[in-house]
Amino acid sequence: MSDSSPLPPVRLHPDAELARAALSTPLLSRAARLARWAGPETRVDAGGGLAEEQLPAAAELLGLTGDDAAAYASEAWRVALDAGLVEIVDEEAGTVRAGEELALLTGGSPRDVLAVWLVALETVIADAAVPDLDDLVDALDEGGEVDFSSLDWDPEAEAEFLDGVLGNLYLLTVSEDGTGEGAVPLPALAASMLVPDDMGEPTNDVLEQVSDAMMRLDDQFRVLEPVGLVAYQPVDEALMADADEEPAAPVDDTDVSRYGMVRLTPLGVYGLRARLLEAGFEAPAVGDLADKGADVLLDGTARFGRSAARAETEHWLDRREPLVAARELLAAARGTDPGAPLRRLRCQQALTLVGAEAEPALREVLDDPELGGLARVWLSERGAAGVPVPSQELVFWLTIDTVAAQLQAEGNSEELQALVEGLAAQHSGFFAAAWRVEHPATAEVLDAMGRLHPDKKVAKEARKAAFKARSQQGG
Repeated sequence: MSDSSPLPPVRLHPDAELARAALSTPLLSRAARLARWAGPETRVDAGGGLAEEQLPAAAELLGLTGDDAAAYASEAWRVALDAGLVEIVDEEAGTVRAGEELALLTGGSPRDVLAVWLVALETVIADAAVPDLDDLVDALDEGGEVDFSSLDWDPEAEAEFLDGVLGNLYLLTVSEDGTGEGAVPLPALAASMLVPDDMGEPTNDVLEQVSDAMMRLDDQFRVLEPVGLVAYQPVDEALMADADEEPAAPVDDTDVSRYGMVRLTPLGVYGLRARLLEAGFEAPAVGDLADKGADVLLDGTARFGRSAARAETEHWLDRREPLVAARELLAAARGTDPGAPLRRLRCQQALTLVGAEAEPALREVLDDPELGGLARVWLSERGAAGVPVPSQELVFWLTIDTVAAQLQAEGNSEELQALVEGLAAQHSGFFAAAWRVEHPATAEVLDAMGRLHPDKKVAKEARKAAFKARSQQGG
């Protein structure tokens, strides 16, 4: 995943809701309970871990039972220590006390709570990238160092792989228009990391790598679920049984959910976005532009899908008086640079959300060569009186501007192709007049019409018109 282009915008849940979710996650709530339980008699070992003789009491406090109770209690303590919920007073004596961050969980702002949770998340992600501790113990050599080669484990590569998986999970569940709600099959997630985009049918070797990765991810997502990052349906254990064993019940081999399903929670979306921002990625969220100028809004939403752009614009408009907002938007929409047509399209879409109070701002630009067309459209759609009839020159300029904006927004889409076909059909002399339009994108638009129109004769007319436009512009 490259950090050179912005990721799709997400709609984050309110901070207060996310903070409540963080406090209710099994791992952070356990860590907080241990931090409140710790007192003068609590002791830690040289690494800061809870002393072994105190693990049974900690597990009992947390209501944990079974063979893994001590391990879960130890994990919760480590999270409490890393997140600042407890702190070591005397390393030699192994004494501890409540940390400064503990008070934030009850007395801090939602952002304070989320900051504590993000630290806990980093601890858990780091733990998830580590192989089974029993294997680590077996791999210790006589000098007390871990022999990574015997584990077939590269710590850096494993951490990078998990980061890449989480990045792809973010991309697979965050659409152009907000946050996706569907779960991702584990095979698809593993394949997104290992199967090249240009590979048709995966080779047996690649399929084996995908299968191995699925098993690693199954373990890792089991670790990541208690911190609230994901909702996870594990791989069906029947799939891992020996081939000679009869299944306990009939199974459906076509049921993809048996191979594991993972979904980012709203809290997980928040957490992964924070990690992506920290790593230098551009990961916008709806609402980021609410306090910015109209120029930033129009440029920023130029990269958004329609629904996300509308939501962002609504946030922006909520903070402004309609007439003032309309004037700001119109001023920001002017320009002859390559991004100007799409800014004007986003401006036009934004103005559909503004009420009749904005009418004076639209009337002020009726004679503006760049804004007069969209102003007439806005006024006419609202049944305003005294709207001047546009000249043919203005109609053609607005048409070129609109197609240029659609090209920027969607590329060679089916919708744009339909628009191109409609224009050519409605105006028999369209190309004869269009090449004369004094718009910076005229030649580019006519070239696109030549590419997109299915009728070869019409496409040829468009290309000829594009050539004439370039000649007129001296290009």
